[in-house]
Amino acid sequence: MPQNSPVRILVWSDYVCPFCYLERPVLERVQNEPGSDVEIDWRAFELRPEPEPTLDPDAEYLHRVWNQSIYPMAQERGMVLKLPPVQPRSRKAHEAAEFAREAGRLDAMNHALFKAFFEDGRDLADTEVLLDVGQSVELDPDDLRAALASGRYEQRVIEDQQLARQIGISGVPALIITAGAQAYLVSGAQPYETVKDVIARAIAARKADA
Repeated sequence: MPQNSPVRILVWSDYVCPFCYLERPVLERVQNEPGSDVEIDWRAFELRPEPEPTLDPDAEYLHRVWNQSIYPMAQERGMVLKLPPVQPRSRKAHEAAEFAREAGRLDAMNHALFKAFFEDGRDLADTEVLLDVGQSVELDPDDLRAALASGRYEQRVIEDQQLARQIGISGVPALIITAGAQAYLVSGAQPYETVKDVIARAIAARKADA
């Protein structure tokens, strides 16, 4: 791989995973730094695919995790998250994101879907909600409706998840960081310093191989 090739970060995440949303500011900071040459690509990972049951939105477990971990981390990262009143399946949200990818709006749609669920409490399994979120990032609602109805992007979502299993990813967020031949896995919502350290290691390994 050329010495000046970009750092690539593949991010497996789910739109119903709060820790995945909490990792966005870290990734944005890494990507937007002066002189940064980092490419970020979002990949699908359903935490609760069919036929696995979804969570009870008012489960004691969820309240405990949010109070102990999610709210403190959100405050630390300058974000406002709310425990959503619904716990939907996320397959269609991932399909909508793949539609956005083809329109060159994947990152914007990714952010909008996370915000819709964790800030506005909207049901991401509802097609009308997905169309509204898509429209907010300039996606054509009629085309998106047709894509969701036909399952046009379902296979892509399935393939992302199959690749995750092959790599050994069992939870999200999961970052695969590469700058050369060596790949590095970062699991969980890690701080900026951790991600930067792994990027530095990937770049150093590339230079050593050159």
